[in-house]
Amino acid sequence: MKLTLVGAGPGDPDLITIKGVRALQQADVVMYDALVHPDLLNYCRPEALKVYVGKRRGAYSCMQEDINPLIVHYAQQYGHVVRLKGGDSFVFGRGFEEVEFAQQHGIDTQVIPGLSSSYAVPAAAGIPLTTRGVSESFWVVTGTTKAGQLSADLHLAAQSTATVVVLMGMHKLADIMAVFAGCGKSETPVAIIQNGTLPDQRMIVGQVHDIMDRVNKSGIDNPAIIVIGDVAGLSANKPVADLISQSQSQSNES
Repeated sequence: MKLTLVGAGPGDPDLITIKGVRALQQADVVMYDALVHPDLLNYCRPEALKVYVGKRRGAYSCMQEDINPLIVHYAQQYGHVVRLKGGDSFVFGRGFEEVEFAQQHGIDTQVIPGLSSSYAVPAAAGIPLTTRGVSESFWVVTGTTKAGQLSADLHLAAQSTATVVVLMGMHKLADIMAVFAGCGKSETPVAIIQNGTLPDQRMIVGQVHDIMDRVNKSGIDNPAIIVIGDVAGLSANKPVADLISQSQSQSNES
C-alpha cells in the first residue's frame, strides 16, 4: 500500500514534473482536485481508477474529512494511490494532513513537489517576486484562515517592504486592501492574475486604493492570485495584461 502526493503545478499541464508523470503512470488510483488540468489524467493507465475529489469555494464534491479515509480505503483495496493536487501539495494544499493520516494507517507515503502557483503564476505573467533594488524577499499568505478570518500574518506582511502574494483571497480582496491602506500603502501596485499559465490567463494591474474598482469593471474572478508590491508594476508580458492604469494615465495626459 502506498500514497504518493503529486503537485500538478499551477495549471499548464506541461508544468508538472517528470517524476510526477511517472507516478501517474504507475498509479492504481488517482484522486484529483478541481484545479488539476484534465490532460494530466491522460498519463494514467487505462485501467487506473480516477476519482474526482475537488474542493472549490461554494462547490465541494468532497470534504477534507472524507478525503482522508478515502485515501486509506483505496490504498487498501487497490494498492498505489496518487493524490494529484494543484500547485504544490505542501503549500496551502493540506497535503501533510493526508500524509499523516495515511501513515497512521500503515500506508507508505511519498511526496513529489510541484510548482507552486505562488511564484510560478507571477513568473508566467512577467512579474518577478524579487529583483535587485525593488524587492529582496516575499511573503506567501492565505487569504482566509480555517476560521474564515484574515490571517494575522497578513498584517505583519503589510508592514514589511517585501512582495506579498495572497492565495485564495479574492473574496476577501476589499478587506486585504484595507489592511495595506491602513499601513500607508494606498499607492502600492497590485496585480491580480486569473487562470495563471493557461491560454485564458488574464491580469489586471492597479494600486491598493483602486484595485477593487478595476476588478469590478474587468470581471476578473477566481481562480486568481494577488500580488502586492512594487514588482507588480514590472510585468515583462504587457500584451497579456489589461493595464487599465496605463491607459487611464495616457487619456488623462491627452
